[in-house]
Amino acid sequence: MTTPTEEDFLRLDHMVCFSLHAASRAFDSVYRVILKRLGLTYPQYLAMLVLWEHGELPVKKIGEYLRLDSGTLSPLLKRLETAGLVRRERSAADERSVTVRLTDEGAALRERALLVPRRIYEATGIGFDELRELHARLDRLTAALDSAALPEEPDAAHR
Repeated sequence: MTTPTEEDFLRLDHMVCFSLHAASRAFDSVYRVILKRLGLTYPQYLAMLVLWEHGELPVKKIGEYLRLDSGTLSPLLKRLETAGLVRRERSAADERSVTVRLTDEGAALRERALLVPRRIYEATGIGFDELRELHARLDRLTAALDSAALPEEPDAAHR
């Protein structure tokens, strides 16, 4: 194994972040086709997964699970509500908090969604054990990057 040069670090084909980006876009393309039958976008599907798994939750908690801010999550949840899949309600205890729960139609959609993970798994062309190891490695990478993420220095944006 050779030691990378400074120039190697600037090559697109050496960037792990770009490989992850490309894989993510490829996943998006496959999900788009599969989820079309359910009438969901990929971000909407992720929100539904959280609700199917955890039940009624505050918007803030859904955002934590999905790593999305409320500015991104609120319009997504509004579209799910318009589609009749979820109901959003202000908390009586805290007016600032909005709780989201599945409607009967949203809960029933889970049955139709059961085939999605298997179709995605088959599309990867990767064996189950290898896919589980990749998942574990990506979780470790995410944790390491979360730990390494430091607040931006006040004057860093002006350099």
